[in-house]
Amino acid sequence: MKNFSVLPYAILVVLILNTFVFAEAQQPQPIINASLIGTVIDATTKEPIEGVTIQLEAVTHSVKTDQKGKFQFVTGQKLPFTLILTFVGYQKKRIIVNTSPAIIELVPSSEDLEEVVVVGYGTQKRRDLTGAVASVPENLLRQPVSSLDQTLKGGVSGVQVTQTSGQPGGGVSIRIRGGASIQGGNEPLYVIDGFPVYNQTESTGVGSGTPVNPLASINPADIESIEVLKDAAATAIYGSRGANGVILVTTKKGKAGHVQLTYDGSIGVQRVLKKIDVLNAHDFAILRNEALYDANPSLGPYQYRKQAEIDQLGEGTNWQKEAFRTGNIQNHQLALSGGAEKVQYFLGANYFDQQGVIVNTDFKRLGFRSNINANPFDRLQVGANVSINKTNAQIAPTGIVNALLIMPPTATIYEPNGAYTLRNPFENIFANPIATLKETTNTSNGLRILGTSFAQYRILEGLQAKVLFGVDLNSRNDKFYLPSYIYEGSGSKGEASLGNLDGTSWLNENTLTYTGAIGQHNFNALLGFTQQENKNEVFRAGAQNFVTDDLLFNSLQSGSTITRPSSDTYNWVLHSYLARVNYNYANKYYASASIRRDGSSRFGADNKWGNFPSLAFSWRVANESFFKQAFPGISDFKIRTSFGTTGNQEIGQYQSLSTLYSLNYLFGNNVVTGFASQRIPNKNLGWETTFQYDAGFDLAVLSNRLQFTIDYYYKKTKDLLLNVEIPWTSGYATSLQNFGSVSNKGVEFGLKSKNLQGNLSWNTDLNISFNRNKVLTIGEGATSYISGNYIIKVGEPLGTFYGTVTDGILQFGEESSKGALTGNANPKAGDRLYKDINGDGQFTTANDRTLIGNAQPDFIFGIGNTFSYKGFDLSFLIQGTVGNDLLNINRQNLEMFTGQQNASIDALDRWTAGNPSQLYPRAKLDPAPIFSDQFVESGSFARLKSLQLGYSFPKEWLKNAHITNLNLYLAAQNLLTWTNYRGFDPEVTSGSNVQIGTDAGIYPAAKSVSLGVSLTF
Repeated sequence: MKNFSVLPYAILVVLILNTFVFAEAQQPQPIINASLIGTVIDATTKEPIEGVTIQLEAVTHSVKTDQKGKFQFVTGQKLPFTLILTFVGYQKKRIIVNTSPAIIELVPSSEDLEEVVVVGYGTQKRRDLTGAVASVPENLLRQPVSSLDQTLKGGVSGVQVTQTSGQPGGGVSIRIRGGASIQGGNEPLYVIDGFPVYNQTESTGVGSGTPVNPLASINPADIESIEVLKDAAATAIYGSRGANGVILVTTKKGKAGHVQLTYDGSIGVQRVLKKIDVLNAHDFAILRNEALYDANPSLGPYQYRKQAEIDQLGEGTNWQKEAFRTGNIQNHQLALSGGAEKVQYFLGANYFDQQGVIVNTDFKRLGFRSNINANPFDRLQVGANVSINKTNAQIAPTGIVNALLIMPPTATIYEPNGAYTLRNPFENIFANPIATLKETTNTSNGLRILGTSFAQYRILEGLQAKVLFGVDLNSRNDKFYLPSYIYEGSGSKGEASLGNLDGTSWLNENTLTYTGAIGQHNFNALLGFTQQENKNEVFRAGAQNFVTDDLLFNSLQSGSTITRPSSDTYNWVLHSYLARVNYNYANKYYASASIRRDGSSRFGADNKWGNFPSLAFSWRVANESFFKQAFPGISDFKIRTSFGTTGNQEIGQYQSLSTLYSLNYLFGNNVVTGFASQRIPNKNLGWETTFQYDAGFDLAVLSNRLQFTIDYYYKKTKDLLLNVEIPWTSGYATSLQNFGSVSNKGVEFGLKSKNLQGNLSWNTDLNISFNRNKVLTIGEGATSYISGNYIIKVGEPLGTFYGTVTDGILQFGEESSKGALTGNANPKAGDRLYKDINGDGQFTTANDRTLIGNAQPDFIFGIGNTFSYKGFDLSFLIQGTVGNDLLNINRQNLEMFTGQQNASIDALDRWTAGNPSQLYPRAKLDPAPIFSDQFVESGSFARLKSLQLGYSFPKEWLKNAHITNLNLYLAAQNLLTWTNYRGFDPEVTSGSNVQIGTDAGIYPAAKSVSLGVSLTF
């Protein structure tokens, strides 16, 4: 289907919306025959309740209470009135009112069970759920973070959130019930106001460093709720995109009644969590002297500096101190919401500005949101949700953190003439990191427009048709310039490049829903057809050899050497049919069945369509009369089980096709362009398919003050996409095929507790999750294959480290007996010893590697507490992981002890003749780097993730100023961390499916403190 084919429908929806708003403004006022004034209050606290819907029985007329709980009816009827009152968290009430004004009390209900939660293509009451669906606690949604995915940390069982970069606007890696794919995507699907989004950064090929997280373009303050769909019963309705879980994001909507103007703003500071201890100039000079002497003793022990010079060196250049800073954060949100009975609106604007903890890095976002819902007629509901966000980021260049650590402290930032010192003055060549940071222009600017509009029509009682259109327009412009006066740009005499990416994704959903009941048989049915298309266009160009650096990238024509420009375009299409039936009898016996049939352009001609069914059952035992009599203290008890199949289409585009790539070659004396085949076609390339089983129960006791949820799950992913070796006679080395399988099984536990109620309230949310990942097969009879420092092996989990095992340090007199275990041709005392794994009497890295750790945690946890006393409120969250290992590449680099680059502070305990250390080897000018268990560390940690203290001023103090609410708060992020990990931060990963748990100079995370105010008129 062509892109322009949706345009007439989108225009039609907009015209309908405008017509309805106009019609609403023209409606005549009812004839006043009688009126009713009243107030609705909480039966326990006697406080007024805002937002209660009051409806006259047998008519459609209804109103809502204002902030003071008051309402007023103007109707053609006369007293007495029969009223029906409904509000989330309170029992529905039917009452006959004879006098005006009236005071009506509502009794709180089991609000968590009556709460309406968003599920795929609809909503359900929490008590009616048959699948594993979890909600992110409200207090976590209020965190001052740059992107919505960061609010998930520690808040939901079975969800592991790990930072891939601490850079402002940086990304996170999310695994729901473990990762399963090896070469496909492992991230969940996000559905934002009905629009499905896969959070994957598309590259322009310009610039350096970690790209900005696409989700950072969406303002977290706009979010009303986040639901996480975990099992197949909940995710199968998303078919080929549900294998990694689904995260449903609903933004704020307006409510009928009093108009509200809200401002929420905060300012704060952030600092790096910790710094790595490295040698100062004095100690480094001694180390370098030793390394040079070890390489050539004939030149004496002071080949670099004499002792008198060393004594004068002191600290030297502290590269981390020069690069790290205290960064400022500010966040401002202005929102206007309200509406009448038939039109509600929410308008919001936001500005977010975060300076990085590394100089010349930052992230800014300026955005606007408009959400409008209207009920112009009894049968018709329409709405539109649109957000426009512009982002600007200055990104830290690749490798900068590692460069800050290994740059020698005896090197200077500037030469005596004021020019930058270009590079490390020793044998290893790497650039001056401060010059790189301050002088490189490395920006990424984005504009994202994400919107949906819908019209829902009630055809018959209980039967509704809904049409939804959505669009996601994503434009990114990357700019990069290396000036000629720093090392990286000196060879090219200045280097500039520009890249632009335009992404367009449109969505059309057409659903038919029927809700009905026959006696105690209640059912809900859904039928639908959806279609989505995505297209990206990329262009990049550049130049070198500039006369001046003043113009940066703004005059590519000024460069005398033009680099080869390039452009590309790629798209995908997904068509889907879906159906679901939910049934319950007497609110005791529940069944749910769904199926989705997806057709994707990404797969081979013989495998473009896939079917993804699910089936779920639950028994609400607490509603059985025998159970109520036997266990009166149990408020609710439900047993659940589900089965289903989901898919994974995140494999990139055109992988099943034989594609071509261009190349230049000499033909005679001319350079000509030709094309060559890039891959072998595979018309059978199909889905990665995940089967999942879930069994669990929900238990509530003491009038729902304690609520438990426990789930056991098993999911198996088969037909993994792997590059399989094929005969060289084919002309190719590998072919992408469906081989292999991986399993995840685990247990999740959640607890919600209302510990204290009354003037002093205390609530606790606890979750803990255990997951066991295992590679089952990798196809063609293979049992393992190596990927860098990792091994994918049948029977072992993904993320298994594969390396050597250290065994102390070679001492004097052991050269002949143990020297073969150093791996050196001429072993010397002070060399590191390694274990002989294969038992051949000598050590080689090729033959003596084994399993030395795993990045998968034994369990993850989060515990949040919320306290309130009168106007004060305090909340905090502690989260962490236990049992996972991390590969500390920074430490591996710092324990080389070469004297060519800086070293860890542990070098002070290195082996010398006077200090025969068993932990750290001698200084050596040119050691062979060997990956070993020395650099695989425990990544277990517990962290005070968030802390917020606030005070709400009494309403009586504010009413004369027409202020509804005034709250001052102090918020902190990552305030304390308890860990034995020696890197910057234990909450780190590479983001790779296989090489997870690698800390390779990732931009470090920060701790922050902010002071804020929330003001409502």
